[in-house]
Parts: sequence; structure tokens; C-alpha cells
Amino acid sequence: MPHSTAPDRRSGCYGEMETLAPEERRARKWRALKALTDHAAEHSGEFRARLARAGLSAAAIRTPEDFARIPPLRKKDIIALQRERGLAHLLTVPVGALRRIYQSPGPILDPEADAPDYWGWAEAFHACGFRPCDVVQVTFGYHLTPAGLMLEEPLREIGCAVVPAGPGNTQVQLDLLRAVGATGFVGMASYLAVIGEKALAAGLDPRTDFRLQVAFVAAERLTDALRARVQEMFGMLVRQGYGTADAGCIAYECPEGAGMHLSSRCWVEICDPATGAPLPDGETGEVVATPFNPAYPLIRLATGDLSAMLPGACPCGRTARRLAGILGRVDDTAKVKGQFLYPSQAAGVMENFPAVARWQLRVANPGGRDRLEVALAVRGGAQALDEAAFRTAFGAVMKLAPALAIYDAATAEAARELPDGAPLLVDARTFE
Repeated sequence: MPHSTAPDRRSGCYGEMETLAPEERRARKWRALKALTDHAAEHSGEFRARLARAGLSAAAIRTPEDFARIPPLRKKDIIALQRERGLAHLLTVPVGALRRIYQSPGPILDPEADAPDYWGWAEAFHACGFRPCDVVQVTFGYHLTPAGLMLEEPLREIGCAVVPAGPGNTQVQLDLLRAVGATGFVGMASYLAVIGEKALAAGLDPRTDFRLQVAFVAAERLTDALRARVQEMFGMLVRQGYGTADAGCIAYECPEGAGMHLSSRCWVEICDPATGAPLPDGETGEVVATPFNPAYPLIRLATGDLSAMLPGACPCGRTARRLAGILGRVDDTAKVKGQFLYPSQAAGVMENFPAVARWQLRVANPGGRDRLEVALAVRGGAQALDEAAFRTAFGAVMKLAPALAIYDAATAEAARELPDGAPLLVDARTFE
């Protein structure tokens, strides 16, 4: 099935903010940020308390330099506050006024207010090449976590038809792509490669038997090799976005693929992970983002991701500064297949299996695909552990299916592989 005449996917912008002079763009963003700060100081219990602990007031926040004195908000803080004070403590509207409430691993509640393109991805999708009348297959999850609907609604804002396929069922995904003539794909690049490989194994040619022209990928590191492989396999444009389940869109690639433009709908800083102080352009630090969401004002949200600002202007004509991609993680968490691994969360699973003496989460990416292994030193060896029950319990909490490496806790092998004091998480992935 050859491609029909394709729309122009490499030019044009979604809104005027994208091409404003840098000084005007920054001034508009600062006015939005100041308004958000004033609003949150009046209506958000969490933000009022944070300002008070720092000896600050909204009136004292007059410049970006003043703003940078506000202590960052970390995901672990949100988890603790939601558990101890409730979701309402972080909102400026009644909980019942929200449109949806999701839950992501952590566990953490992700509220969605009743506003158009609340998560801010429409600008990103347009920059990545999606256009009106595209038929787009979305392979992110639609159950509890926000990814599926978060990325579907901006596609509808642009004017695309959406196939809410969700994850897995690769043969069904392949059949759907052909049946509906999908021109766009949204999901993980590694999963798109799996679909392509299955098509090739079935004797299909992904370049001619599908109509795919553009893909938006996220939730994992996109290597140059994986991008080139998928683009060549399908003959399509593959671009990525960066955001979180808390904040929505933070940055995205344009057709040039030269770094990720900062979104118009948030204020982004690169900061020293230890102090929260902004760093000069070019230095690597933690991404600290403040989306302009008045209902859920996550002011100076520390993402835990490492990046740096790129110098110079992009040839595409957009004037936003650009991130140099995601260069790593600040803390001891790891993102695997779109899910964050928290050792503290895994510890809760282990407590239900008293035979487990020691454990470790191990992440690798052989062949470019993420692989999670849980190493267990078990009192009495493998026969003392109900593996099926463990897998079920681990998957229910962590949303991932691991391989298991089980050692008898009394043996020298266990002492060598899982010594006392070994780190609970080892991320051995390489991204070359």
C-alpha cells in the first residue's frame, strides 16, 4: 500500500510564541510565571507552606533571580504530601472540579484540570510533524496512568483521528495499522521496532505495506541507532518529546532533530541538583520545570533528569532554547519502559516475602531493549519462594515484568552476587 500524497510535515508552527524574539518570549513567560506564583501563594496550601519555610513571600518574587530562590519540589515530596495531607493540599481548585485523576507508580496521583490541551502536547505534536486528518495509533496505556489520554487529546486538538490501541498485543497492533491506514504512531521507539520486525517476519514490507509517515516517541532514551533503524524500516519521520506525568510537556524535537525545544507552556531551568540554583547554559544539571497550570501549580518541580541547554539558534526558526536531550538521572531511580523504578517501592513488595534476605534491581539494555532483572538471595533457595506469587506482586506494584535471578542466601554465590550493603538499583544500560 504506497503512501498517499503527504502533507508538509517539516514547516510551520502551532502558535506565535514559538517564533517570538527571545527577549519577548522570555518576558511573556515571566509574566505568566509571576501570575502563577501569585495565584499559588494565595490558593495552594503546599506552595504557601514552602514559601514560609524558606522565609519568602509572593511579593518578594519580582525577578527570575528571586524565583530561583524558591526551594524545588521533588517527586518524593509530592508523594509524601499526597499521602499525609491529601491531593487537595496541592490544588487551587476543589478535587471535584478536576476533569480526571490518574495514578502513576510511586504511588502518586496526577490530576487533570478542565482546560483545553491541559498537558500542553499539541505544540509538540505539530512540531514533530502531525497534521490534521492524520490517523494516529496510540500505544501508551489508557488505564490509571495518564499517558494514553494525555497524548490523545492534543492529537484531537490538531484534528487527528486516534486509534486508542494501548500497549501490547503486537499482532493486533500490526493488523490495526494496516486496517485503518494509520499515518502516525505514538509510543516507544523500541516497540515500533518490535512491530516492524514482526511485520518483516510475516513477509511484509513496512515501507510499502503500511502508510506510516510520522512517529512521536517518548518514555525511554532514543538512541541515534534506534532512531535511524526505525526511520529506515518504515521510511518515516521519528521525533521525540520530553515530559512527565506530573507536569506534561516540557520539551520536544522539531524536524531538524537538533535538541529539544522548551515548550511555550512552562518555565524550565537547569539547576545544581544539590542546591537548586540555576546553572549557566552549557553546564549539565537537573531539569527543573514549572508548567503554567494554575489548578495544580507544581512550582519548580525537580524532575530528577539531567540535561544541559544547547547554544545557538535552531535552523527551524523556533526561538525557544533547547535541551541537549536527557543525559541521565540525578537519584537512584531508573526509567524502564516508561515506568520509574523506586527501590523504596520495591522494598514494600519484598516485605511480603520473608524468605528474601537481600535483593537488587538490575537494569540493562542488550540489543538496545530495556531489560529488568530482580536478583534475590532467598533463605532456603529457589524452592522457598513462590515465584508466581512474587511476579504477580511485583508487577502489580511496579507495573513491570522482571526476569528473576535467585540465589540460595546461604551460599558463597549469593555472597558474591548480592553482598551485604550492595546497591538496591544497578543501571548498567549504555546509550551509544
